[in-house]
Amino acid sequence: MRPQVLEVQSLSLPGVFEILPKRFADDRGFFSETYSAAAFERLKLPVNWVQDNQSLSHKPGTVRGLHFQRPPMAQAKLVSVIAGEIFDVVVDLRRTSPTRGLWAAVRLSAERGNQLFVPTGFAHGFMTLEANTQVSYKVNAPYSPEHERSIRFDDAAIGIEWPDLARVVLSEKDAAAPPLTDVETGF
Repeated sequence: MRPQVLEVQSLSLPGVFEILPKRFADDRGFFSETYSAAAFERLKLPVNWVQDNQSLSHKPGTVRGLHFQRPPMAQAKLVSVIAGEIFDVVVDLRRTSPTRGLWAAVRLSAERGNQLFVPTGFAHGFMTLEANTQVSYKVNAPYSPEHERSIRFDDAAIGIEWPDLARVVLSEKDAAAPPLTDVETGF
């Protein structure tokens, strides 16, 4: 039998998981199996990834999000950090969920190699904590501009406790994002 290569920890919102791929280290560095369809099937998580995305943020304090796609193009995501560190956040958007409007966060870093699994029905965003941070993520539905939506990162009703609001860097789109109460999520 093959040894377990992924450790999975539940976050405070149902269906959201921190995933810690096992690292096999020696004097050269390490090897890590960062994704395994068989392991994800055992965990009953999506395995039909259709697109990989990567972002580079030059400045600490860069916020990307909160983003999601409405059904039928809703996306699950598997997020990891290639270089640097982020404060990674999800917000439950599901209308009938007892945790609707609540958030959970985890720090992801290249050093730890941890990942975040974000199911459909959640908005996702992150703040970079180091210069030149690179984030990579898999999605199980292609990008669809007509289904894409954003929610204000600092929506007071959600109350995300971002680590450093003094140096926030936003895109024009994210700066203009509405609060959750003004967004029809479709979930």
